[in-house]
Amino acid sequence: MSENIAPAASDDAQSRVVTASREINAPAVRIFELIADPSQQPRWDGNDNLRDAAEGQRVHAVGDVFAMTLTKGKVRENHVVAFEEGREIAWMPASEGEQPAGHRWGWRLTPLADDMTVVEHTYDWSQLTDESRFDRARSTTAEMLMASIDRLAKLAESGGAGHLDPDGGTGTVA
Repeated sequence: MSENIAPAASDDAQSRVVTASREINAPAVRIFELIADPSQQPRWDGNDNLRDAAEGQRVHAVGDVFAMTLTKGKVRENHVVAFEEGREIAWMPASEGEQPAGHRWGWRLTPLADDMTVVEHTYDWSQLTDESRFDRARSTTAEMLMASIDRLAKLAESGGAGHLDPDGGTGTVA
């Protein structure tokens, strides 16, 4: 297994993008299902920041919006800004009823074999303009992103994302 952590050190544009990646011994479709179904996200969130999300919000396209309840009870509406089924998903969070503040959470999956996938997780706050959010953004480290990937790996490698249908699609998430 290989890991890659790119830490942020200062406030220049490059350091406002934090990335972590590693190989996971699971098919990309299984991993993607855990990410694209918001109701599954609290199971693997390495920040322990997500309380829950209603079922039935599975992401299918750019423009989708899904809501998450944070551990402190606030609701975040997540606006999907990148989507390629089984390969890439990214969203920009916003306070309920507001426009996104300018930070982006993203995932990119690269299958290496049927049961081996490189998973890259990125937090990009280079477009964040609300200075009151800078300290929180700065506190998001590559190690925190890796904690999410590691939890995701544990679930995906144990088959925790449901099953594959005979036609190759994803089944109901258990």
